[in-house]
Amino acid sequence: MKRAHLATAIGAAASLLALFAGPPAMAAGAMNIDAVLPLTGPGSFLGKSEQQALQILEATVNKGGGIHGQPVHFVFHDDQSSPQTAVQLASGIVPSHPPVILGSAIVAMCKAMAPLMKSGPVMYCNSPGIHPDKGSYVFTSSVSTLDLAAAAINYLRDKGWTKVALITSTDASGQDAEHGIKGVLARPENKGMTLVANVHFNPKDLSVAGQMEEVKSKHADVLIAWSTGAPVATVFKGIVQAGLSIPVVTTNGNMTYAQMEQYASFLPKDLYIPSSAWTAHATGKASDPAVDQAQKEFFDAYAAKHLRPDAAATFAWDPARIVVSALQKLKAGASAADLRQYIAGLSGFAGINGVYDFVKVPQRGLNVTQAVMTRWDPAKKVWAVVSKAAGAPLGG
Repeated sequence: MKRAHLATAIGAAASLLALFAGPPAMAAGAMNIDAVLPLTGPGSFLGKSEQQALQILEATVNKGGGIHGQPVHFVFHDDQSSPQTAVQLASGIVPSHPPVILGSAIVAMCKAMAPLMKSGPVMYCNSPGIHPDKGSYVFTSSVSTLDLAAAAINYLRDKGWTKVALITSTDASGQDAEHGIKGVLARPENKGMTLVANVHFNPKDLSVAGQMEEVKSKHADVLIAWSTGAPVATVFKGIVQAGLSIPVVTTNGNMTYAQMEQYASFLPKDLYIPSSAWTAHATGKASDPAVDQAQKEFFDAYAAKHLRPDAAATFAWDPARIVVSALQKLKAGASAADLRQYIAGLSGFAGINGVYDFVKVPQRGLNVTQAVMTRWDPAKKVWAVVSKAAGAPLGG
């Protein structure tokens, strides 16, 4: 072959290789990021979904070159849905001085782990139900339970459902919810709202018949049932057994397809759930183009695995994306202090749950303006968005 032809052939081959080469080659050693999650026990319905989200995200990040040329690897630790186990696991991780620990998924575990993070590492809790101190090393996922409650009550008020009954579990999640909902109802704009019944139950109770009879006797317009997982099934069964036909509001911790399918025979007819903005993608586009693109990438990544994401997946996705993005922009070997400072000053980050602004909303980045009300549609098997931002009913 003549030299000119040989050079042309080599150039063409090189161009072809470059075209199909894919992302840059990564260093052999992986960047491990620890994730403490309830992979067994009563919280596993959240933990396993969050683990799956991180595994899908891991593949996506590594396809794009990882972090500083290193593949990312999420290392999972099972806290067994136990605060004590979560503390033991975190205590074993902290001495190695990682920049971050992801998790856990439940309020009680996050609260138990948080005191270990006073000097780092960053802990990014996947539960919306904790409220970290400004400037601390603890960050938390999604729209807060307080803002979700505010959006829900805004919706109820504007629908004219003013007599509210509340049932909460006696665990940390239930106590947080009760405190938040009472606080929202006490706001001036809700002076026409009345808490006509406020009952409690132990998550291990097998019946709430007495509590439902009290709710029924108060002639409530709507029942807020704030508990997650198996305990809320007990409440839903109690609602059916008591013959209550009023609308029911529950926490977005129950926005899982597994629960909707498993509880289908005794779900309330009108089941409403306040949610962050990710649900907009199922029934329409997000209001912000960058958020819409983030949601498209999220849903496409799941579709490629023939899977459907639900709320549990969203609790883990954005926090991990924020952490990975920060570590990609910071110098290699960034410390926990570097990471905390970066996230604390982050604004304009488009995630699946909205546009994050940690300067305006410390430790969380989202507020009530990223919250919407949804209604479970059993025929279409989607959580249909029924409100504008912050809970104002559509068409109002």
